[in-house]
Amino acid sequence: KQWYQRRVRGMKRDCGGAAGILAAFKATVECGFSENLHAVLCIAENSVGPRAAVPDDIHILYSGKSVEINNTDAEGRLVLGDGVAYARKDLNADIVLDMCTLTGAQGITTGQHHAALLSNNAQWESCAVSAGLSSGDMLFPIVYAPELHFSEFKSSVADMKNSVANRSNAQSSCAGLFIGSHLFDDFSKPSPIVWLHIDMAYPVHVGERATGWGPALLLTLFGRYSTSGLLSNIAPVLPVDQASKRPKHDEMC
Repeated sequence: KQWYQRRVRGMKRDCGGAAGILAAFKATVECGFSENLHAVLCIAENSVGPRAAVPDDIHILYSGKSVEINNTDAEGRLVLGDGVAYARKDLNADIVLDMCTLTGAQGITTGQHHAALLSNNAQWESCAVSAGLSSGDMLFPIVYAPELHFSEFKSSVADMKNSVANRSNAQSSCAGLFIGSHLFDDFSKPSPIVWLHIDMAYPVHVGERATGWGPALLLTLFGRYSTSGLLSNIAPVLPVDQASKRPKHDEMC
């Protein structure tokens, strides 16, 4: 009972990422969108039962990589890993944005008002920060250094564990890298895929109530693809292909 009261009660706000993606997708379609757009909702039921994950389980995720469970409270990243792998393998997306209430460490890293942003592309990172300032759903970049941080997930029996060894070592960055590892085959190799990971665990709520954080950010960030004049005007200038004078990437998930 004490564990339930401390860890599970009030977790309705933990759906903030999926809720934000769904609301943004609905609004984007209603405003008009000129490119291919997909919304993938990565949803896990956080409950105790006979089919629940237990410590020392090894899961094979959709990416084909194996994961040793060393923290059953790090369940959301498992379905998020499947989601980004699906975006790459089945949807052939070349921009993948995931948004989730991933870590309590996000609040320590970037606070109550700024979500944490992890990206493999500095130009898109800058665009996202600009969109945050314009929309009011603010972001702040966190360290992207897989060569230094991904070893936190080292496992003797699987490709990785699902939680870090050292919780004091850039925990929000590490958690994001877990998701990214199922999008990219190898962090050391260049990838044409642009990846934006947004951890918005704290901005998503005030007390027990939701703030609605997220949809305004996404509508603004991708406003250049919108047929809405308002969104087009406030959207940041996206990285462009100099040969075609249009954004390099025309699909997001």
